[in-house]
Amino acid sequence: MSSHFFAYLARMRLIRRWSLMRNRWPENIQEHSHRVALLAHALAIIANRIYGKNLDAERAAFLALLHDASEVMTGDLPTPVKYFDAKIREAYGDIEKAASRRLLDALPPEFRPEYEASFFPKEDDADCWRLVRAADKLCAWLKCLEELGGGNREFAPAETAIKKQLADLKMAEIDYFLEHFAPGFSLALDELGPPLPEPV
Repeated sequence: MSSHFFAYLARMRLIRRWSLMRNRWPENIQEHSHRVALLAHALAIIANRIYGKNLDAERAAFLALLHDASEVMTGDLPTPVKYFDAKIREAYGDIEKAASRRLLDALPPEFRPEYEASFFPKEDDADCWRLVRAADKLCAWLKCLEELGGGNREFAPAETAIKKQLADLKMAEIDYFLEHFAPGFSLALDELGPPLPEPV
């Protein structure tokens, strides 16, 4: 019997984010998940190297890669709709769980244990999921910066709101990233460093 799990995941590239807003650079959930994985991994490395923690960077990156995978079945419900009230949030949560179960069930049974925590978080992964959620917010804020840098004021209110949410997390890893890595996202390519040398 064939499995359609990876065929479903390949459709992540078809699900657009920020659908209620004008985008200069449209973003799909596959691109977003890749960026969140890079950032979750980076936050774990910062936590370990700078703050003496012992977090599993590779695990955080893997969980991040699939953190929005259920949206191949549900679509990306815009945040203002998803959080409009408690009833909608609860109903959408139930839909997400059902979609996650359907995706997981698309795998042969012998593979499901390897992927289950990506769809149904386990207590053992609590620290990693904290990094994934923080990286998800950080990724959204960086998207706002990029849009604003391209002259798209549509993202100004979101940038302000998400920057406050990042501060409210009170995570040293986030503060470190914002100080040391975030400024480059507002620079032009030629401002990032010296150009490549001329070919000989």
